[in-house]
Amino acid sequence: MKLFPSTLAAKIRLAIFVCILIGVSYTFKAQVFLYRLGYSPMEGDIVFQSLPHDELVDAIEGVTHSPYSHCGVVLQRANKWVVVEAIMDVHETPLLQWMQRGRRAGVAIYRLNPKYTAMIPEFKKHVISFEGLPYDYDYAMSDNAIYCSELPYKAFKKATGEELGKLEKLGDLDWKPFEQFIKAVQNNKLPLDRLMITPSSLSNAKQLKEVYREGI
Repeated sequence: MKLFPSTLAAKIRLAIFVCILIGVSYTFKAQVFLYRLGYSPMEGDIVFQSLPHDELVDAIEGVTHSPYSHCGVVLQRANKWVVVEAIMDVHETPLLQWMQRGRRAGVAIYRLNPKYTAMIPEFKKHVISFEGLPYDYDYAMSDNAIYCSELPYKAFKKATGEELGKLEKLGDLDWKPFEQFIKAVQNNKLPLDRLMITPSSLSNAKQLKEVYREGI
């Protein structure tokens, strides 16, 4: 049994194949490429990740006792899969690039129950309508700025009239270990009565079911 090609044409084909594999590994990381093979995207999927550690990420994960510090909505745009997300502002990021960003390239993916399939185009329309808005560092429920989990929550509510997850007061979360950081970003205030939708609460929405998880 021959382990290596003997003809020039076969050797060229092998070289091209190896170059493609190297290119994929370099561009997306081999791990993320393999994830993509195990996940078949659908519009309206909500994807969660653990961002690289910093004070804000640690506070989001810490107050909710959850590994989820960021999320977005999977859509197909110009025949490409993207994640619409609120990070710095609301914009589109290629799906594989988005998956690569999380710690250990981890990702958890949740899908709307089949009863909502017919509503996905309306959900998509409202998700897109928020593009270009700035990130909301106050984590308020106003429409002039948007944070990550607020994006799918508001788009879904506009599309269906239903809440996706449960709004919670900051004061009902485990905020005390992060008091100094919260004050630092809130002008020395503690907005304990502020209602917010966290990535953790969003993931527990009754309308969603986990369909894929890796590295998180």
